[in-house]
Amino acid sequence: MFNAITVIGCGLIGSSLLRAISKHKLANKIKVYDKSKSVSTYLSKNFSFEVFDNISESVKGTDLVIISTPLSSYQEVLNSIKSNLKKNTILTDTGSVKKIINQQVLDLKLKDINWISSHPIAGTEYSGPENGKEDLFKGRWCIISCDENISQENIEKLKKFWIKLGSKVKKMSFEDHDYVLSLTSHLPHLIAYSIVRTSVSSEEKFKEDVIQYSAGGLRDFTRIAASDPLMWKDIFINNSENILKVLDNYSKNLDEIKVAIKNKDSNKLLEIFSSTKKVRKEIIEAGQDTEKPDFGRKN
Repeated sequence: MFNAITVIGCGLIGSSLLRAISKHKLANKIKVYDKSKSVSTYLSKNFSFEVFDNISESVKGTDLVIISTPLSSYQEVLNSIKSNLKKNTILTDTGSVKKIINQQVLDLKLKDINWISSHPIAGTEYSGPENGKEDLFKGRWCIISCDENISQENIEKLKKFWIKLGSKVKKMSFEDHDYVLSLTSHLPHLIAYSIVRTSVSSEEKFKEDVIQYSAGGLRDFTRIAASDPLMWKDIFINNSENILKVLDNYSKNLDEIKVAIKNKDSNKLLEIFSSTKKVRKEIIEAGQDTEKPDFGRKN
């Protein structure tokens, strides 16, 4: 599909991409760069990918360049590779925030480069190249975003790339992406961090009991809250405008529940809880989860 693909950054997503690209034979040559020596050593020992110690050299002659690093490092990465990007290269990424990153790319005024941002909505609470999975993107959504001047041919080529990896693809504007993800991903993670912190910050004598008797609810929040701190710090900073908006709405809804509890208002509580129950059914119908007991988990 491509003569050469370069993946920059090999944590969970980047290393999963390497495995998936190799499995589906989407490139004649797979090149990789990670600034961590330990990651590069791991890749060299376990795979046959061409591992570079120079980021600029890693993109020479490459048809598809995928940035899969923390958002805070994008500017450094872009400045390091801009002079060696091949004419008509497709430049994409895997980040969870788009508007601010798009501006960084536009500010570079890259010529003859096809910047089409990607966001594969996939992952686990584990990080690092050893946790990569070749089927991580199977059945998952990937959102792509780009400006109007990008040719339909190149958009279709990137869409086919993600489809070959097993993803379902949706095109969105940069702004719409950031708002939707602030609701579906960023807010839930922020709430999970807060809930887990609140739970383990309870009286010391109850801490062991809280952990020992964690019900499904708290257990699932701890899984979400175990996600990569660096990645999520970057997300909250780079999508702060949207996240603050949805946090304000969340606070209003929480205050409404607090008032209902304080007033022992059964009708209001039933109204609130009933209004959210149908969302679970809609998520299952959309194929985003199963209706098996315990959300289909084995343990």
